[in-house]
Amino acid sequence: MSMRVRAAATDDMPAIRQVARHYGLLEGWPADGDFLDAEHRYGTLLLAAADSGGAQGFGGTLRRGDITHLGDLFVLPEHQSSGVGRALLGQLLDGDGPRVTFASSDPRAVGLYARLGLRPWCPLLYLTGGPVEGPSGPPVRTVPSDEVAPLDAVISGGSRPETLAWYAAIPGVTAYATKRAYVFARVAEGRLTIGPAGGVTPEDCAEAVLGSLAAVRAEFTAIGTAQIAVPGTHPLVPVLLGAGWRIADMDTFMADEAALAAIRPDRYLPHPDLG
Repeated sequence: MSMRVRAAATDDMPAIRQVARHYGLLEGWPADGDFLDAEHRYGTLLLAAADSGGAQGFGGTLRRGDITHLGDLFVLPEHQSSGVGRALLGQLLDGDGPRVTFASSDPRAVGLYARLGLRPWCPLLYLTGGPVEGPSGPPVRTVPSDEVAPLDAVISGGSRPETLAWYAAIPGVTAYATKRAYVFARVAEGRLTIGPAGGVTPEDCAEAVLGSLAAVRAEFTAIGTAQIAVPGTHPLVPVLLGAGWRIADMDTFMADEAALAAIRPDRYLPHPDLG
């Protein structure tokens, strides 16, 4: 069956979401707005489809200044090892500029991205825990997204004010800040997601995240679990594990040389879906 890759149109979003739901990617996102909308509006979202119209897979990127963050590359099982993934990647990562992605635990994924010039950098640990108990940090204040966008541009490696404003407008999302750090937190369906977050120093970032956890605990009483994507080099790893959090999953943080020069994983926490 022949296949072609094309930019996703609005009418393609149901088919793309069907593939995403097959892999459980939309859990915790509202029905009227998810990270695929961000890729469609502010990045690149591609659909791989048969000539008959059936979706075979999709891929998406988001931009932070010059950095391309490859957020998604998913092919339905019946179409894997048929060139669909390579065709999507060929367009998503075409061109110059820094590139970064979170490779799955499948060794084939790490090898694929390494052949494209991305290096395994450090583990990305998906930590889960109960925010009701645990360490606390200094007080944080609630701020609009545009107040922390300049610092995020420095810490994350590139500017993305539109993406941050879009995320901040989703119900349950709050941006917190200290003088030297920022944290985005989202409460939805009894679950807390932290990220993106960053600080001038690793300690600034860690303290702000702990402060945001304390702020959420004070405001919400019905949160069951929390999730934070933490690079293995970040000082929060031993703090949260020591407080009873656990490693629920793990990816590999991969980047090329240009991205390595722009991002510090010891002072930045990416959003699991937005980078």
